[in-house]
Amino acid sequence: MCDYSLHAMATRPAKVGETLITTTFRGTSTRGFASESEPNVAVCMLPGTELAFAEDVKYDNRWIWTRTVGFRVGKFNMIDPHVRERHHDAVEFPDGSFVLVTQLCEGQRVSVLQLPVTVTHPITERAAPAVETRPATSISIG
Repeated sequence: MCDYSLHAMATRPAKVGETLITTTFRGTSTRGFASESEPNVAVCMLPGTELAFAEDVKYDNRWIWTRTVGFRVGKFNMIDPHVRERHHDAVEFPDGSFVLVTQLCEGQRVSVLQLPVTVTHPITERAAPAVETRPATSISIG
């Protein structure tokens, strides 16, 4: 998945083993993941994609403060997917806290450890993530 504000950009799915960088995409105020060799292509992830950051994760509110999460691993997830026109992409940490991807500080390196298991539904013959998304009530970014 890629946040709603990136739908007009070039995108591609994440690949296991690749290293990405957090970036702000040109022409948007949205941050996300990109390859250093393709900085204008948003790398999209399915909920449940496991990530490893090179250092403890840093995030900010773009104006006043920057904070560090005491984790280097997380799982891509979505929050409140039913709420239109808001950022949904988030990284969930082992303690259950979330940080929106658009709040991740730029320039952080992250490796894609594992993609989620997908199941094929015989009726639709489409692969779907086998991971549920969580509501925003479980967000803790402070």
